[in-house]
Amino acid sequence: MVKIRLKKFGTKKRPDYRIVIQDARKPRDGVTVEEIGQYHPIAAEGNQVCFNEERAKYWLSVGAQPTDIVRKIFNSKGLSVTGKSLAK
Repeated sequence: MVKIRLKKFGTKKRPDYRIVIQDARKPRDGVTVEEIGQYHPIAAEGNQVCFNEERAKYWLSVGAQPTDIVRKIFNSKGLSVTGKSLAK
């Protein structure tokens, strides 16, 4: 099973995450299939998230499951993700 999840980078008290496509059996910071974006939780409100929407739609269409946090990020940026598939 493939998941869309966050991979942690950065330092202590300065988190930085990448939105990645990864095998669900791999560890959080392990090998990824593809990196599709970035999430900076401590940046200014408009600059926290950037991701490749086309690649996100592709991976959702082939069955990749987003984690709860990634689902919230996608929904906040206008990419509707409900349940197990891409909303139309």
